[in-house]
Amino acid sequence: MKILVINAGSSSIKYQLFDMEEEKALAKGNVARIGMSGAVLTHKPFDRPETKISGEILDHIMAIEYVVSILLSPNHGVIKDKSEINAIGHRFVHGGEYFEDSVLITDEVMVQLRKCIDLAPLHNPHNLRGINACSKIMEGIPQAAVFDTAMHLKMPPKAYMYGLPYKLYKKYSIRRYGFHGTSHYYVSCRAADILGKPREQLRIITAHLGNGASIAAIDKGISVDTSMGFTPLEGLVMGTRCGDVDPAIILHVMAREELTLHEANTLLNKHSGLLGISGISSDMKDLMEEAEAGSKKAALAVEVYCYRLMKYIAAYTGVMGGCDALVFTGGIGENAPSIRAQSLADLEFMGYKIDEDKNNSVVRIEAEISADDSPIKCFVVPTNEELVIARDTYRTVSELNEKQN
Repeated sequence: MKILVINAGSSSIKYQLFDMEEEKALAKGNVARIGMSGAVLTHKPFDRPETKISGEILDHIMAIEYVVSILLSPNHGVIKDKSEINAIGHRFVHGGEYFEDSVLITDEVMVQLRKCIDLAPLHNPHNLRGINACSKIMEGIPQAAVFDTAMHLKMPPKAYMYGLPYKLYKKYSIRRYGFHGTSHYYVSCRAADILGKPREQLRIITAHLGNGASIAAIDKGISVDTSMGFTPLEGLVMGTRCGDVDPAIILHVMAREELTLHEANTLLNKHSGLLGISGISSDMKDLMEEAEAGSKKAALAVEVYCYRLMKYIAAYTGVMGGCDALVFTGGIGENAPSIRAQSLADLEFMGYKIDEDKNNSVVRIEAEISADDSPIKCFVVPTNEELVIARDTYRTVSELNEKQN
């Protein structure tokens, strides 16, 4: 079975085509600047060089047409006919409390998906555009939605409820949802595989550290707590997001600076975090270089980042009554040994002990970085969210085929 994975954003579509017989990516690419001048499709077959095609790509429908065309191209393609695509899997950011698992897309499901728009207005509408575009260009091919939030929906109420009037939860579904679910799921499964034990027997902490960052406590295969909340703004300090703050700060700054709701939202999501503290960059690599060169604000931003991460690791170890494995993933988690070391430097008393040589040698590869005598095993695992989406789509469509047969 060949499955096309689609991640549709406001002006871009990322895609990968998988052959599920070997779980191999046949091709991957990205359509950028949809609806703008200079739109371009970047395409990379697994066995040939990357190619770029510029064109007038006005909307998501045209973008999907470009994707299908390049997949069928005699020079750059990997299939001969559109019918070789057996199913399409879509990343869907927010499934609210409706979806605890991936789901086959039907008319009834689309009604529920539209109800989730208010929960993620910056993401869900574009995910829906991707679904509608595929329905038009590849009519009749089964489609599935795989949710960033589904992994965390089994959290207990004590973890997902906020200290707000209960009626607001009932009226507006205000609760902790968590995100990056496909990443947390994938790397926790890989950690269990490395340890040679079922995930259901392990307590695993997973740290997805990229421009957006979150951490999850996964106890016996269930996400029992996670740092992102009602939105992806809560939790760790991120590239441009503030993470945890006293809510009264927002009201105070809005009053003093006379900010509108939109301006306050932009401040917290786009101008805070590493960028806000340092005043230099949201990129951790840039900040570490600036800190090395003597920038005190860059050094402070890095220190705050690691301190917040350390607090969450310690807290989630307590939540689960211990930890068997800690996993770092994401752009920073996979590529920044010094961040991993600094975030664990004060946690050796809890059982987190890194081997310095191992840690410093691990960049963009799967490996253990803990000392041989460390009670808690620490790993770096490159994430593969697209493969999770492909696997869930394969499972969902296979279940449909079994019912029909």
